[in-house]
Amino acid sequence: MDASTEPLSAAQLHASPNAIAADYSRFRVGERLLLSAHSHQAWPDCGFEAQQQAWLDAAELVDQKWGRAFAMADRVRQGWRRLLDDPSADLALAANTHELVVRLLSALPLGERPRLITTDGEFHTVRRQFDRLEEEGLEVVRVLATPTSTLSDRLADAVDDRTALVAVSAVLFRSAERVENLGALALECERVGAQLLVDTYHALNVSPFSVRKEGLAGAFVVGGGYKYCQLGEGNCFLRLPPDCTLRPVITGWYAEFDALEDKVASRVQYAGGVDRFAGATYDPTAHYRAAAVFDYFEERGLSTALLREVSQHQVGLLRAAFDDLSADETVITRDRSLPLEAMGGFLALRTPHASALNAALYARGVSNDCRDDILRLGPAPYLTDDQLHAAIAQLGAAIEDIT
Repeated sequence: MDASTEPLSAAQLHASPNAIAADYSRFRVGERLLLSAHSHQAWPDCGFEAQQQAWLDAAELVDQKWGRAFAMADRVRQGWRRLLDDPSADLALAANTHELVVRLLSALPLGERPRLITTDGEFHTVRRQFDRLEEEGLEVVRVLATPTSTLSDRLADAVDDRTALVAVSAVLFRSAERVENLGALALECERVGAQLLVDTYHALNVSPFSVRKEGLAGAFVVGGGYKYCQLGEGNCFLRLPPDCTLRPVITGWYAEFDALEDKVASRVQYAGGVDRFAGATYDPTAHYRAAAVFDYFEERGLSTALLREVSQHQVGLLRAAFDDLSADETVITRDRSLPLEAMGGFLALRTPHASALNAALYARGVSNDCRDDILRLGPAPYLTDDQLHAAIAQLGAAIEDIT
């Protein structure tokens, strides 16, 4: 067994040098303080090679490239099934989650069930689309996201027989708080005939999630690879409940591949299974990249369990180092009531100076971001403990500059 295939330990991903940093040479992860992993992680070098292969396949095969492209898409589905702990999942793929959410919304009986339920802590994909639908006359119920410990129960209490869809995140994108007890919410949705949509974008590959263990067999699940999965843009999925027969209004001609020869159909036709949620001609380059990165994670033994262990160590280190700054809590603070195990993959710091600190950190060489009054610091498995301490030291200097 060569060095690249030896099982990794969490300690090797904390040390200097980091055991996998060399696999990300084009992103120069060992030279930069990239704490933007909750938004855009670095990509391993194998993704660059795979992206080149997509071009070469097109040059060689021209319009016959699609057989190879569809095979790549199937490999990507297998990667998602592994992360979802759902080996037989029906998965529709698309370039972004918005496409998939809109297709789902278009399949719902909104005339009979004009009620949508969500939280006030959802990402803009759902937030903006629901706001716009409300302008068109649908009823939108927004349940307070906090406290997260009771969020699933409070969502369930809001469900009635006029509800078409409940949309909630497994991990909240602003605060990194995990949402528990989603299975009970799924049961309540099933009882009244409503659909449940769970957004796993901030959960997969960094925080425990299992369709099977969560009791979400009957739920729709959406997510993507732009963040913790390191797949880059263009790699999103919608997991359908088994034997789903919904007929989305918003789909493309790929959704009737199996019925293209039926010229006398009395209604618009749909392919069987997951293809009923398909779109149309797309750029397959992203799937080449994603298939290679999924393979890389398996070859290096970067399992969800190992990545969670590393993430908890890193977020805990950032949290402790931030506490050591003893910063004025009127300037910047964190939620000290939130236990580490209830957190996703980044540290959320509340401050009225979030935008200014974000800019100051960038000027000091620390990649990060902010959402409203929350500064988000997201570590990644290719960073060392020394790099994390250096980033917090820069945060301390930035705080001093604005106070």
